[in-house]
Amino acid sequence: MADAHNGAINANDRGGYFLLGPLHCDNADYLAPRYVEDYPRSRDEATTELLACIRTSVARFRSAVRAADGLVDVHGTVRADQSDLSSHCTWKETPDRAKCEVLEQLGRGWHQLQDFYSHSNWSDQAAPVPVGLADPPGLARTDVAPFFDIRRYSTMKDADWTRDARTRIPVDLTTGCYSDFDSTGVKDDDCAGRVAHNRDLNKDTAASARSKTGDNFSHAISGATAEITRQWNDFKAELLKTYPDDRRGEQMICALVHDDPRSSCP
Repeated sequence: MADAHNGAINANDRGGYFLLGPLHCDNADYLAPRYVEDYPRSRDEATTELLACIRTSVARFRSAVRAADGLVDVHGTVRADQSDLSSHCTWKETPDRAKCEVLEQLGRGWHQLQDFYSHSNWSDQAAPVPVGLADPPGLARTDVAPFFDIRRYSTMKDADWTRDARTRIPVDLTTGCYSDFDSTGVKDDDCAGRVAHNRDLNKDTAASARSKTGDNFSHAISGATAEITRQWNDFKAELLKTYPDDRRGEQMICALVHDDPRSSCP
């Protein structure tokens, strides 16, 4: 699911997926006029980009729930052929064993949620210099982002959940501009005059400039960890609700967390 190179959680960093901003919560950048006059993106434009990121996770969640149906038969017995991982999953969005398909959908839906905590100012703080383009304000939040309510949003119409999510996004929230494609298909090559991912905001490694302020790096890790714990618990709850007959939901969860589910999930 999450090894250093080829796990499902890393699939969005492979091939053309790497250049799609919504798959990394990029380009939702904004600074209010009190920090920078005439910032080139409005709060609404930044929010629209963040909603595009959330939308990809909602779609993957729905797909993962559907794919889980193949893990067990109609009586709740684990299907050995669909839960065997003796050979590697391919993470190429092609037909595969049900376990591979569930993990791929979860991985591709969780990647951007993890990225959010290292690509945004949600959990960090600014350096002790004037706040501005090169030093965006930090929100120093310790909670998980309320607009990542993916399970609940997956049961709602898109217009309804986007309306709800908009009300939960703080005015000073920003992610970084990156030279990839945003939700409109625009590729910004230099991010001139904008909060830049590489230069100003990312905490992807402990060596980045923003990571070196206070405990920003560890806070990004803690936020991402708490987020994925929430997402996994929500996914399990949705399987139990969607597949209650013959303990099918329970068996699906068991099949996902055991290496040899046919013997471990009688």
